[in-house]
Amino acid sequence: METIAVIDFETTGLGPNQGGRATEIAAVLVRGGQVVDRFASLMKTGAWVPPQIEALTGISNAMLAAAPEAAGVMQELARFTRGCPLVAHNASFDRGFWQAEMQRAGLAPDPAHEFACTVLLTRRLWPEATSHSLGEQVRFHGLSYGGRAHRALADALVTAELLLKVQSELARRFALDLGDQPVDHALLAMLQRTPVRWLRRGLVEHLRARRARQPLA
Repeated sequence: METIAVIDFETTGLGPNQGGRATEIAAVLVRGGQVVDRFASLMKTGAWVPPQIEALTGISNAMLAAAPEAAGVMQELARFTRGCPLVAHNASFDRGFWQAEMQRAGLAPDPAHEFACTVLLTRRLWPEATSHSLGEQVRFHGLSYGGRAHRALADALVTAELLLKVQSELARRFALDLGDQPVDHALLAMLQRTPVRWLRRGLVEHLRARRARQPLA
């Protein structure tokens, strides 16, 4: 059974190509429709947290001064998520920090660490929502935070709940096409790039290709 790692970074506010650094990372493992494990840590990088970011996240420079070194945190994270495909909300942002912090820690890329994005997926499934920000999707679907928003673990956990909503909705809408096939990460990664009006066509073509690759019994 596939295990997906849902991740979230808190950062100094800038992208990694603009000198930004991660301040906190969380990952939760989702398998069989539920969260089965979690990891979270602050990260000491020596980067300064601007006052507006501290006000947003609650993460202060004093907290980071006492945090574990970023390289060690990323090494633990790499072990925790080994072999798992990844999901994030606004994944292009988290992917940039994931790659930058892994590289700084001297870690080789894991081929399994491909990203799917719940922003792109919710845009396709619920275009009527007024916004596809994480906070608005939480309100739209009646989800709730288990902690402070804009802290990595709380955001990762609620993104995991949103991922389960996406998988459930795809299974409901396309039950006849899916049959006994799971709504797995490969399907999510394909559908996030598919225009809304072609979702069913893309899904059917993906399933046809998947079945063609399966060995005969």
